[in-house]
Amino acid sequence: MLKSALLLVLILISSIAFSQDNLNADLKIFLDCNSCDHTYIKQNLGNVQFVRDQDLGDVHLFFVTQANGSGGRLYEIDFIGKNQFENISYKIEFSTNTDMTSDNIRNEILKYLKLGLVRFWIKNKSTANVTVAVPSPENETEVVENDVWDFWVFRLGARGYFNGEETNKSSNLDFNISAKRVTEKNKFSLRASFGENKSTFTFDGEDIIAINNNKSLNVSDVLSINSHWSYGFFGDIGTSTYRNYKLFWRFRPAIEYNFFKYEQSAKKQLILSYRNGLVFNDYLERSVFGEEKELLFEHILLLGGSVRQEWGNINGEVFFSQYLDDTTLNSLGFYLGANIRIFKGFNFDIGGNYRITRNQINLPAGDVSLEELLLQQQQLQSGYNYWVTVGFSYSFGSIYNSIVNPRFNF
Repeated sequence: MLKSALLLVLILISSIAFSQDNLNADLKIFLDCNSCDHTYIKQNLGNVQFVRDQDLGDVHLFFVTQANGSGGRLYEIDFIGKNQFENISYKIEFSTNTDMTSDNIRNEILKYLKLGLVRFWIKNKSTANVTVAVPSPENETEVVENDVWDFWVFRLGARGYFNGEETNKSSNLDFNISAKRVTEKNKFSLRASFGENKSTFTFDGEDIIAINNNKSLNVSDVLSINSHWSYGFFGDIGTSTYRNYKLFWRFRPAIEYNFFKYEQSAKKQLILSYRNGLVFNDYLERSVFGEEKELLFEHILLLGGSVRQEWGNINGEVFFSQYLDDTTLNSLGFYLGANIRIFKGFNFDIGGNYRITRNQINLPAGDVSLEELLLQQQQLQSGYNYWVTVGFSYSFGSIYNSIVNPRFNF
């Protein structure tokens, strides 16, 4: 009887161990992508086991993306081997364009994930269900790219927002058109926009109407010098009732230095830039300095950087702007944001911006009425502005659960 019981226990233990080995036979991957459709990838990528923590994966799929000249994005996927796959590590790049739908993009991501995982499946001896299709030589055709648009990308946009109740209603309209041409040597952009915000409040049978509108035309032209240096020209012209501008225009040449090579900007960059140029303001109402219109010289110095690695990302900047006609008119701003993976399952987020404003030369003279204050019809004087956000997340439980159930959207 005792021998039979011991034999039953040994069979049970062997069965459990065999099941656990089968569970872990699939390649364990950690998907580190903020812009991916995780549900779709889990539903369509087999022969793998998804894990929640990077330290528990055999392969860390680390994504970085940047906007490209076509209006799409350049994707870089680092396939980082862990454990018995430490000697396998490489990168795959591909690009999307503005014509691609979200379904096109997620299928493109899935295609390159499958391609990049082949070496790991070979190493893991789990290629039974893996196939690779390539064209035969006689079916290959030489593809000659002929860009009839010569790298130009155009975009039109319009948006309306309307809401209301018995005593008030509001509407917001925005229209924009842009043209952009991006090459390795030059980046040119032109954008025109119009916006109007209208609010109506009913009090004692009377309607109080507040209307703010703005129009602008922005032009920028940036030229590459080498892997670290660039220079450019930035100009804009427009109007804004909220900011008391009947007309304004700016023209600022600029130079920039990247302490790292621009080719590494998806993962890390540290930028120092300087702009210096002319500012013209024609005011709707006489300004607090008694000016109806004025031409000024302004310069701006900015130091900013970003780092994106497996443990998270950090980015920040500090900038200083000053009118050279009166150096007491200046602004100093700081920004810092981070998303850091502290330990297994625990992520910490923090971000904040603080700006000291001593250069609000466009504010209208005179007192602001209560009606103008409540309806936010014009910009108000303020010596500073700020915002802060702090948060964290912690997840725990099964590290292997890759089941997808989209019911009720949660």
